[in-house]
Amino acid sequence: MNMGPTPAGMTMALAEKTVAIVVVTYNSEGVLDDLLTSLHDGLKGVRWNLTVSDNGSVDGTVPMLHRRVPAARIIEMGRNAGYAVGINAAVRAASPHSAILVLNPDVRLMPGCVAELLGALRPGTGLVVPQLVDGQSELIESLRREPTVLRAWGDALLGARRAGRYPVLGEVVTDRRCYENEAVTDWAEGSTLLISTECWHRCAPFDESFFLYSEETDFALRARDAGLVTRYVPSARAVHLRGDSGQSPGLWTLLMLNRVRLFRRRNGRIRTAAYWGGLVSREASRAVLGTATSRAALRALVNPRRLREPRGPDSVRV
Repeated sequence: MNMGPTPAGMTMALAEKTVAIVVVTYNSEGVLDDLLTSLHDGLKGVRWNLTVSDNGSVDGTVPMLHRRVPAARIIEMGRNAGYAVGINAAVRAASPHSAILVLNPDVRLMPGCVAELLGALRPGTGLVVPQLVDGQSELIESLRREPTVLRAWGDALLGARRAGRYPVLGEVVTDRRCYENEAVTDWAEGSTLLISTECWHRCAPFDESFFLYSEETDFALRARDAGLVTRYVPSARAVHLRGDSGQSPGLWTLLMLNRVRLFRRRNGRIRTAAYWGGLVSREASRAVLGTATSRAALRALVNPRRLREPRGPDSVRV
């Protein structure tokens, strides 16, 4: 039986690879320094280069990048162009590479993370994701199943945590046992996402009509359609401080709207209407309890104009 490369052989294989680190920033000065510090140990044994797309930051993000990583390629977009646009621009500008690692600015790589991710980038695997924990070292339930009508209604009627215990009813994988071993998943939270060059060449670019949210879902599902799976590797670990979409009415609204838009692209009108109904039911039940984010999302979900494709940062407004 072939047990795979020896540790020395694995080290040699890693040394032959170059990872293009891609980061999209937007007023990220407060979180970026710790990410940059984590790259040294997180990429130990791996050759890498860094390309950053800055979406019009008005804080000290760009000066910090020039000071901390003078060798990095920095693309100043001049406007808040969106997350997918930033990723695509950074990959186009990146130095030659064997794989692409997309990182949110509020991620911190744990030692050896990227070597573990690269080790799982086997034939037939298009994307690899690590185990994520939050700032308090609590596991983030980052694995996802493909959105379906049943899962939308399961979330609405049972709540995400209870529905997630049952594959047919929950989109979020909430069974902690599923996070203990390597596994294939439909898609995963995209804050730390290793992409093979084969996957990029076959499935890129990220869909730029998604200004923010659902772009990683769309990309992973298109990769799966092409026969390239998303693989979860718990031996690779990273910290994700996470954004404020759960507290911001504007961001939560955009997240909900993009979920409908993505589903509509992959399904017919009848199924999309049923899926939309599940989201409306979920947000309505929480709006009645006084949740501001759900009130905002509900107003948008029942407004046909808001369900159209977003055109830019104005989509975040409520």
